[in-house]
Amino acid sequence: MKSPVKILILQFASIGEVVLASPVIRCLKEQIDHAEIHFCTRPAYACLIEHNPHIKTCHVGSENPLTLIRQLRAEHFDLIVDLQNNLLTTLLRTALAVRSYSVETYQFRNLVYLKSKINTLPPGHVVDRYFAAIEPLGIEDDEMGADYFIPYKDQVEADWLPVTHQADYVAYAIGGRNFTSRLPVTKMIELCGQLDFPVVLLGNKADRATGEAVVKALGSKLVFNGCGLFNLNQSASIIENSRAVFAHDTGLMQIAAAFSKSVYSIWGGNTPNFGWHPYATSYVRIEKLGLPCRPCTVSGKGKCPHTHFNCMNDISFDFAIRDLHAKKHKLE
Repeated sequence: MKSPVKILILQFASIGEVVLASPVIRCLKEQIDHAEIHFCTRPAYACLIEHNPHIKTCHVGSENPLTLIRQLRAEHFDLIVDLQNNLLTTLLRTALAVRSYSVETYQFRNLVYLKSKINTLPPGHVVDRYFAAIEPLGIEDDEMGADYFIPYKDQVEADWLPVTHQADYVAYAIGGRNFTSRLPVTKMIELCGQLDFPVVLLGNKADRATGEAVVKALGSKLVFNGCGLFNLNQSASIIENSRAVFAHDTGLMQIAAAFSKSVYSIWGGNTPNFGWHPYATSYVRIEKLGLPCRPCTVSGKGKCPHTHFNCMNDISFDFAIRDLHAKKHKLE
């Protein structure tokens, strides 16, 4: 019997980027004979890929990189696919000393875009860059989008939600890595108030107070605050069963895309032009165009550098809401 080709994929960056690694995982597994896929990420992200049938083993990083290096060396990998290409992953690649392929991060072009507002980045999605990195292996994108696998125990049943939200609802992922990636509460209330559907708010415990402010303004018949009540896989299940998904630039946005949902993606100081828009699904960009200060960040900032926060405060929801209502009428 032919021995397996042991492939290690590295990605520690974020929930969304781990989800976006799934097309590469699938295509490597299906297009390389006897491929054995291993994935290395943060402990907090293991739940994202531990149920992926294309992965044999998930390795999680420790606080001491030397411990992780010893763990990975014991596997005797044949090649490494580095989908992050930062200091840590470079250290791991160097220490393991096997053939490797790394994604192009375009850090200088990102900096040029931020400083000059001139976009010289290649068109397309970051997943396209992932596949460009492994092109020498003869791997092609099967164009099947991203994967997300929810274990049975985390499949959310209808009666886990209030009666008002069991038949039909819109999911809204209200979290965000940083302040400039999230709508202000007043704009969240404005957005939810214009929807003709019950809304399920999703986020972590840190987002719960924000969710409560939205519920207080609009009432529990319209808005259910699910922030902090569900784990990540359960939140993914709620997204899978929703009519549509509104989301800031978060991992839940990419999970929604993995389920081919209609996504209404909200952008503030950052922009989908960096390549992180919803992958392989229909989506609407909700953003304030024409601002001379935008983009000011790739992944978000803790505050608006100019204090006005016009990129979020001046967003209009009209075109997106009309589109969603049109979809409702078509379905009915």
